[in-house]
Amino acid sequence: MSINRRTCLAAGLALAAIPVLRVIPVGATGGYVVEVAPGVFVHRGRHAVFSPENEGDISNPGFVVGADAVAVIDTGGSPIVGRALKAAVTAVTDKPIRYVINTHMHPDHVFGNAAFEDDGVTFVGHHKLERGLLARAERYLAINKELLGAAAFEGTKILPPTMKVDGSQTIDLGGRTLELTAQPTAHTDNDLTVTDSATGTVFMGDLLFVEHIPTIDGSIKGWMALLERFGKTPPQRVVPGHGPAALTWADAATPLQRYLTTVATDVRLLIKQGKTLAEATESAGSSEKGAWILFEEYHKRNVSAAFAELEWE
Repeated sequence: MSINRRTCLAAGLALAAIPVLRVIPVGATGGYVVEVAPGVFVHRGRHAVFSPENEGDISNPGFVVGADAVAVIDTGGSPIVGRALKAAVTAVTDKPIRYVINTHMHPDHVFGNAAFEDDGVTFVGHHKLERGLLARAERYLAINKELLGAAAFEGTKILPPTMKVDGSQTIDLGGRTLELTAQPTAHTDNDLTVTDSATGTVFMGDLLFVEHIPTIDGSIKGWMALLERFGKTPPQRVVPGHGPAALTWADAATPLQRYLTTVATDVRLLIKQGKTLAEATESAGSSEKGAWILFEEYHKRNVSAAFAELEWE
């Protein structure tokens, strides 16, 4: 891929109101990262489930460059994606990668960690991240090896954080600090947000899904409460775990809030009517079907999770 007017235009359109500063090609693979704010780079993954064809490139990893060091935020779904991300860092700066921060435990965000294992980095995550990863390690590894195929999966391993965040703390990249905040249970019970002090950019991980249907692996009530709280003082710019590389808060959060509210409202009504879980999965949230990619793959799971939580209110 070369940097040309068409490439920049396509990236700019994908970002809606957020301008792109630079588009950086990564090797000969056709991949690229975009600079969404000074020193803040994001790679947009595909909307897909794991497959040999996409090699686990289905989420939005990125990195922030300081005067002294770099922090990588999420690493993609395979060592191949992690190595491509590392190549992108090298294409942008000669500063060393000092931190690899995982926003939560799901494989599409952490299975690229192995690409950074030998670099002497500090792996960072929510204080509950290690517990979640280790509890599901065997299942995650088996399922994703089957989905990705042996070639893309090769070298994948579980690498838990060596720096665990409980509450909030900051890391210094040299004239630039990142605020790391362990969030209460929402998408998962180990969601971590990363705020770049220099630009007001917040890496939200899968607390924000755009275009790709959200997946509930924590608490629908907690997730709705978190979005409401962030909306009271919205970030200047957000990086979602899936979707365009960066958006305004309103563009990113509004469809997600609508989806979660619709599912919760429908499920509560069906519970009140005495409907079963099986009945709920066939109708709750069906009005959202045309609004999301991968709806058929994940929506019924979301209804099941919401039903299990809300029936005990």
